[in-house]
Amino acid sequence: MKFSIMTRAAVVALAMTVGAAANAADITGAGATFPFPIYSKWADAYKKETGNSLNYQSIGSGAGIKQIQAKTVTFGASDMPLKADALKKDGLVQWPMVMGAIVPVVNIEGIKSGELFLDGVTLADIYLGKIKKWDDAAIKKLNPSLALPSTNITVVRRSDGSGTTFNFTDYLSKASPDWAKTIGADSAVEWPVGVGAKGNDGVSGNVAQTKNSIGYVEYAYAKQNKLTYAALINSAGKKVQPTVASFQAAAANADWANAPGYYQILTNQPGDASWPITAATFILMYAEPADKAASVEAIKFFDWAFSKGNAMAEELDFIPMPASVVTLIRKTWADSIKNK
Repeated sequence: MKFSIMTRAAVVALAMTVGAAANAADITGAGATFPFPIYSKWADAYKKETGNSLNYQSIGSGAGIKQIQAKTVTFGASDMPLKADALKKDGLVQWPMVMGAIVPVVNIEGIKSGELFLDGVTLADIYLGKIKKWDDAAIKKLNPSLALPSTNITVVRRSDGSGTTFNFTDYLSKASPDWAKTIGADSAVEWPVGVGAKGNDGVSGNVAQTKNSIGYVEYAYAKQNKLTYAALINSAGKKVQPTVASFQAAAANADWANAPGYYQILTNQPGDASWPITAATFILMYAEPADKAASVEAIKFFDWAFSKGNAMAEELDFIPMPASVVTLIRKTWADSIKNK
């Protein structure tokens, strides 16, 4: 499914109202904007195959966690995984659904995708407000052959509670001691500078409309909306472009089998080919659901996505979960979610 900044609102409206003549097979969820492109694509195909609807509110990870805690949806979705103690406290079960990547996006006249290189320290200094112009010496040192303008940088960041922000700030914390000391990693932080925008789509739209700006979005948003992305220098000191291969290289480091509650953070992974801001996105459901019929239907959808949705995920440059991990997840469903 192709989507753009201008059409996404309509797509969300469709996702939220499809199946207006509600039936027991409608599935309700809310949360992360990071996986919205693939959840939307899966929902469209699932509706055509089964007639059942996915009503997914793309409202941000923080809001998705609150919705599942309030029991207003059958599942929540978050790019910031909850730790095992938090899951136990709320009676929730968590698993990873798909993996993807976050990319810096810029709007600089004459600069094409992948031409501008940044490292973690420089990116952090831009978001700390220490680097204010595109021709700053630190940026020029990384890009000696680029003609960078002597213009102020407009920093764009998320205004809502966001798993994308969690992974972005987690990366900055690992790459920059200054960032770790002063800001840290969370789904919402006290930004030193910048213009706030809601959702990956909001950041995409703001960067697209603002000259000399920088933001961070899930890669599918950059690709589908034809935004200019920056390349990065990873923890091994290697220059890497955002590609399926570099996302897979980072994702290969995950040890899902030994992670309580599947808690894994994939930022700043080792390896010459690893993209440094790779992330998984997670589903949250109740171990003892109040509406067992709705819980069954949700699991049917996720099982279908694991069985038939991999090619669709790859078309949008998401990384499907390995077959061995899907086997573990299906066992988690059987052992932990009481749908009978």
